[in-house]
Amino acid sequence: MENKDNYLETSKAERSVWLMKCPGLVSRSLKAPQLSSSSSSSSASSSQAVAKVILSIDPRVSSDDNDSSSPQFTMELVGTETGDVPKRYSMDMTKDFVPMSVFSETSQGKLAVEGKILNKFDMRPHDENIENYGKLCRERTNKSMNKSRQIQVIDNDNGTHMRPMPGMIIAAVFNEKKKAPAKTSDTKRTRRDRGEMEDIMFKLFERQSNWTLRQLIQETDQPEQFLKDILKDLCIYNNKGTNQGTYELKPEYKKATD
Repeated sequence: MENKDNYLETSKAERSVWLMKCPGLVSRSLKAPQLSSSSSSSSASSSQAVAKVILSIDPRVSSDDNDSSSPQFTMELVGTETGDVPKRYSMDMTKDFVPMSVFSETSQGKLAVEGKILNKFDMRPHDENIENYGKLCRERTNKSMNKSRQIQVIDNDNGTHMRPMPGMIIAAVFNEKKKAPAKTSDTKRTRRDRGEMEDIMFKLFERQSNWTLRQLIQETDQPEQFLKDILKDLCIYNNKGTNQGTYELKPEYKKATD
């Protein structure tokens, strides 16, 4: 008799789902909802809403105008976060993407199709929250730039482990002669965390408004392709004009950093 766990469950294959790209703080709010202290049961707490999506349609606009008459989606967080965390986000919808499906796997290894992607959304802070989001970006950037240093006391303080052993100096000189001239390459660069790199990029563009790709590689010491992916999301490339060949922040991020 064949084991049914080896089969792919497809009963939900035609269910429509959304693919949403959201900031890290929104993702954390959705994954770890704050439970109300006044809830009377665990089931009521687990079903507590953490966000709501608002669909806006203007019936006065002609349907011929695709940009103006298309539905406008907005998400509002309903948690109790404080500080400069934005509560409202605009969701830019697009249907022009490669067809995709969502899969899941249980701890027992059972695979299932959870649905197919109907719409894709890119989230950004709503215009009314852009000032608070700018403050949050600056706080994260300043925090990432201030690295805490620690002093550690060595138990064996007589310096034995720091003295070169016989033959170590000769071997080091011999290997230095054999070593080829060091060349800067992407294979030797270590990628930083994506969120940390975005904070560093905002800090650099606060220092000056235009950067070339070569300058950014020298400033961040990050792989070229990794930087291009980040620049594609945050910046626009100037093909002409006085700033030809440089990157600058997109208008919505310029408002956040001003």
